[in-house]
Amino acid sequence: MGRKKLVRAAGLCGILGVAIVYPLILLAIFYYPSFSWFNNALSDLGVGVSAPIFNTALLIGGALLLIFSLGLLNYTSGYIAKLGSLLLIAASIFLAAIGLFPENYGKLHFYVSVAFFVLIVFSLLTLGLSLILQSSRASGFLTVVGAIIAALIWIFPWTGVAIPETIASIILSARVVSFAYKMLVK
Repeated sequence: MGRKKLVRAAGLCGILGVAIVYPLILLAIFYYPSFSWFNNALSDLGVGVSAPIFNTALLIGGALLLIFSLGLLNYTSGYIAKLGSLLLIAASIFLAAIGLFPENYGKLHFYVSVAFFVLIVFSLLTLGLSLILQSSRASGFLTVVGAIIAALIWIFPWTGVAIPETIASIILSARVVSFAYKMLVK
C-alpha cells in the first residue's frame, strides 16, 4: 500500500473514531441512570453496568486515534508538526489506557487521565503553531485557541469534571476531523 493510501486510511480512522466513540459514550450514559454532567466524571462510566461500553469505547477510540496520529505523522512536514503528531500518538495511548485502567485502579487511572488531557493541550498547541508557521494561519489560530480553551476550562471550580472532559475532547475531535478531511482529499 502506498504512502497516499496509508494517509487516507489513517484519515478515515480519525473520522471513524469520532463517529464511533461519542455514540458509545452516550450509550454508556444511558445505562448509568444516575450520571450527572455536573457531579460526575466521564470515567465514572468506566465502572459498574456501563463499564463494558465505556471502556470499550475508549479502547477503540485510542486505537483509531493512534492509527490516525501515525498517519498524521506521515502526512505532516516540519519538526513542529512532527512533534505535535508524536504528542497526539502519546495522547492516543493514554486514551486507551483510561479504558484499560478504569477508576477502580485508583491513582493509576488518575495519572493516565491527566496525561491524556494534558497531552491534548500540548498536541493542539504544537499542531496549531505548525499550521500558523507553515500553511494556514486561520486554522492554526483556531487550533491554538482550542488548546487554550481545553486548558483553561479546568480552572473553573467544577463539582464533577464531565463537562471540562467533554469540552476538551470535542475540541480535539473537531481538529482530528479537520486534519482527517485534509488527509482524505489530498
